[in-house]
Amino acid sequence: MALLLARRALLAGGRRAPRAPARPRGERRLSPLGTFSPPLLPPPPRRAPSLPALPAAPPAARLCSGAAGEAAAAAGGAGALLRHLCRKLRASGPVTVAEYMREALTNPAQGYYTRRGGIGESGDFITSPEISQVFGELIGIWYISEWMAMGKPNTFQLVELGPGRGTLTEDILRVFSQLSSVLSKCDVSVHLVEVSPKLGEIQAQMLTGGKVQPSPKDESAYMKGMSKTGIPIFWYRDIQDVPSGYSFYLAHEFFDALPIHKFQRTEKGWREVLVDIDPEAPDQLRFVLSPSSTPATENFIQPEETRDHVEVCPEAGVIIQRLACRIEKDGGAALVADYGHDGTKTDTFRGFQNHKLHDVLSAPGTADLTADVDFSYLRKMTQERTTTLGPIKQREFLKNMGIDLRLQVLLQNSRDTATREQLLRSYDMLMNPENMGDCFNFFALLPHHRLVHPDKKDKPESKSPLPPVAGFNELLLK
Repeated sequence: MALLLARRALLAGGRRAPRAPARPRGERRLSPLGTFSPPLLPPPPRRAPSLPALPAAPPAARLCSGAAGEAAAAAGGAGALLRHLCRKLRASGPVTVAEYMREALTNPAQGYYTRRGGIGESGDFITSPEISQVFGELIGIWYISEWMAMGKPNTFQLVELGPGRGTLTEDILRVFSQLSSVLSKCDVSVHLVEVSPKLGEIQAQMLTGGKVQPSPKDESAYMKGMSKTGIPIFWYRDIQDVPSGYSFYLAHEFFDALPIHKFQRTEKGWREVLVDIDPEAPDQLRFVLSPSSTPATENFIQPEETRDHVEVCPEAGVIIQRLACRIEKDGGAALVADYGHDGTKTDTFRGFQNHKLHDVLSAPGTADLTADVDFSYLRKMTQERTTTLGPIKQREFLKNMGIDLRLQVLLQNSRDTATREQLLRSYDMLMNPENMGDCFNFFALLPHHRLVHPDKKDKPESKSPLPPVAGFNELLLK
């Protein structure tokens, strides 16, 4: 009953003017575990150029000549990173798509995320929190709902991977403030995993008003501060630096920007797709196929695989394993929201620049690179340490969380036509299957005991039914 009242209080509450809706162009999202980011509206899939016809990599790939390096140097803003990649290719031959993505996104000097913040209408991609505060409010309700369903533990660590500009965290903290009476006996703290110095500064300004300080070198956090509502906030470069303890994890448009390996089935077996210099255009890159199987081919392609083209993100698997281990040991839950599929798609690697699709091999470091998340792979990598729910479409999740009721309350409280139209446009962006409604998915990791009583087999009648998981079941407000 307390949970129901808390939800109703927030969903029916008033709120300030809605956030300006994003332009319905190709969208993208935040930066990750100290690294990446991806798109949001249903962008047409970026196809690698006719993969079956990709050339094989030359045995000794020394294709980037001195002239090529000079051409790269003259290429303008992207020249420095292209020149760096050119030297690497000249020295050691073609690189994996994962290594190329890592350089393009997080190279310390010229990487997309280390140099830019590309989020928002003036950037290269827009995320759901940038479109409407309602999105973040409902995510905040989800965490409080699960905290209450798990018995209201006396500590609550909110851990976000790749918080972008901090917009989603700010909206969640507003919910925590509105429901402060519910959390009054709980020690709440926020832990942000962010490697981009620029985005870290933006987050600090939004969440604390810039009132942060560097942490002592003997502490795992590199920066700390206090939210505008008095909640301590800490910044880390790696999830392993976050203190152990009862935690709720959030990965919103995080996994789709982590580096992927790409594989192509051929008559000679599986081959890995690599990135190389185009010998006919020394200032351009091209895709090639490995002449034989690679270590990644041997390790990541499953014997039962039926697709002809596969993308695998090993870093996502490692992070999910760590989250599952932490939840199994310390308790809590994880909510993943991202573009993705359940093991059915093939070539989804694409780039975004100025809200438009961008050639992934053109001007590295100047565009956001992304690939759809394979939720079947994430589920497998939990190794059954936790139970999983989803993926479920964003429109279903938000509807179950009560977005329709929240919209009606906001429309009733709106005093002018422009505000109401803005609310309706934002709602349409989040819920319409042609926009974000169907291409975006929610996925959760929960302790096994959250869904099944540990002693249910022994005494099935001795326990009352467990409360349903918000978002993944219809929310009934009577």
